[in-house]
Amino acid sequence: MTTTERELLAESVHATLREQIFAGELLPGTALSVPALAAKLNVSRTPVREAVQQLINDGIAVYTRNAGAKVDVVDDETIREVFAVREVLDGLAGYQATLRATHQHVEDLVAMVDEQRALLDQPADQRRDARNDLDFHTAIRDVAANKPLREALFRLDAQAHLYRSDMWALEANRRIAVDEHERIVAAIRSGDADGARAACCAHVAGLAVRIRRR
Repeated sequence: MTTTERELLAESVHATLREQIFAGELLPGTALSVPALAAKLNVSRTPVREAVQQLINDGIAVYTRNAGAKVDVVDDETIREVFAVREVLDGLAGYQATLRATHQHVEDLVAMVDEQRALLDQPADQRRDARNDLDFHTAIRDVAANKPLREALFRLDAQAHLYRSDMWALEANRRIAVDEHERIVAAIRSGDADGARAACCAHVAGLAVRIRRR
């Protein structure tokens, strides 16, 4: 196997494990045994070892001496801290995206929110709706084109996904999130950078409260 092939395999294993963690198939606290995962995924240990190390770098897994790697556990206090930082950074992303957005960027964001609005007529799907929310914010961060900002938020998003919540199962929460997305896009569309920052901050602050509710 060439170096490129090995790297691609490690990336594929990393993506698979990340998705299994976010889907709840590998719960917080689950041991990430390289031999066991290699056997389960039918690959050699090397790409699994590299993938687990990347999960640690992502903030999704932790390594403890003599115990090995395991999926990280995010408690109420941690999630409050994660969203406090995310609120500031996503606000900055909204501000910078407004200044950089082209007409095509705006059209793409409008289409994304229109699709989310249409999905409200379908039954809730926690995995899908959480992914749609993440995709929306990722699109704004991509338009902002601030690499350090995007990388910091990528790590925060990963930690937020570890927090088990039924937020996206509730109809009211789904509709509130889409309403907030529409306000963000309206500000970006009109060129109101300060308004986009405020709308992004308010959305993340609201998510932080709703995600912790039982």
